[in-house]
Amino acid sequence: MNNSEQYLTVTALTQYIKRKFDVDPYLGHVYLTGELSNFKIRENAHQYFTIKDDHAVINAVMFRGNFNKIKFKPETGMKVRVKGHISVYEGRGQYQIIVDSMEPDGLGSLYLAFEQLKKKLSQMGVFNLPKKPIPKFPKRIAVVTSESGAVIHDIMTTVKRRYPIVQLILFPALVQGDTAAPTIVQRLKQINEMGNFDTIIIGRGGGSIEDLWPFNEEIVAEAIVQSQIPVISSVGHETDVTIADMVADLRAPTPTAAAELATPVLREQIENIENMQSRMIVAQNKILDYYRQRVNSYAQNVFLQHPERIYEVYMQKVDNYTTRLNQIVTSELRWYKEQLWNKETKFAQLSPKEQINKYQNQISNDVQNMTLIINKMLSNKRNYFSKQVSALDSLSPLKTLSRGYAIATDADGKVLKKTSDYQVDKAVDLKVVDGTVKVITKQISEDNNG
Repeated sequence: MNNSEQYLTVTALTQYIKRKFDVDPYLGHVYLTGELSNFKIRENAHQYFTIKDDHAVINAVMFRGNFNKIKFKPETGMKVRVKGHISVYEGRGQYQIIVDSMEPDGLGSLYLAFEQLKKKLSQMGVFNLPKKPIPKFPKRIAVVTSESGAVIHDIMTTVKRRYPIVQLILFPALVQGDTAAPTIVQRLKQINEMGNFDTIIIGRGGGSIEDLWPFNEEIVAEAIVQSQIPVISSVGHETDVTIADMVADLRAPTPTAAAELATPVLREQIENIENMQSRMIVAQNKILDYYRQRVNSYAQNVFLQHPERIYEVYMQKVDNYTTRLNQIVTSELRWYKEQLWNKETKFAQLSPKEQINKYQNQISNDVQNMTLIINKMLSNKRNYFSKQVSALDSLSPLKTLSRGYAIATDADGKVLKKTSDYQVDKAVDLKVVDGTVKVITKQISEDNNG
């Protein structure tokens, strides 16, 4: 018979295994190399992924605090080296590695991060943006660097020697460490908000890639690109090249070189001005001499000595042109008069008065002929009408009535023609020549001869 106390729950077994993993000294500090798989960055969160080689896969988790410390951007397929410890996730009963740190296998993490950011900015076209020109004669220069380093001392010494009239303002910032990049960005924004600077010098002395890393941060690169004031970058030594150097408007190999690029040499500029002044005086004298010679040459000119001779030729030309003009005008007037006379003659021949008289006579004759024709037509119509009236009168029933005949009608006006149309004791109207006679039918008899 089985004893139930011998059986463990899944939870109890998993917890027992987890404790074994946690107390195992060999699993508390594990150095692992492999290829990242199923890696997808979760912003501001813990990262879950797997690490694999040709024959095995292990689940991995890297908590947010540790993940934010790495400098490069992990990607699926990248070979990495990680440090951590092995543990068991009780919920799924799976063992996993808790990653404390990560770096690329074969390349330094900072170098890889540098190349990744460089590639990203290149794809965005940041390196191809037009560079802002550095003012040749600045009035105010802002310097972003450490207040305690040798950089500001070198810049001040160089500027004082070359161009002491410029105003140099230090904006102290951290140039090394995890908090350096935000400080540099803050200073750049502050300078741009003030706006009364001609040039910005940003930089620090030499050091390792770790020391120079704040100038490889993306936020610093963005601040330099967005600056409305030209930026000269001077980070490290001549052989050191940072992202800040690449995006700046001008790169200087050293802080001293940056100060030289930002300022002219005042003594040289004064000498140039003096030389230009001397050259200008010499050139001015040459110009004055040239014009004096021209004035003297003009003074020897015979026409300038006797200006009236200039007008003699022109007066003769004016007289000639006046004579020719009068001849041309006279000729033109004569021609136009002839043309006008010819037109007047033609108009007289084609006078509308004669045409009007002609048409008036023609109209008068036409009116007379039309009157005769109309009178003749009226006479013919009158004769024809009289004949028709006579013919109609001869057929008129009134003629018959005038000979003693009468027309009999009943009360409805119907003409009574036959004896059958009459009725005894019925009234009959007899139409005679001068009126109507109403009679009563007393007797009806038919004509047998009819």
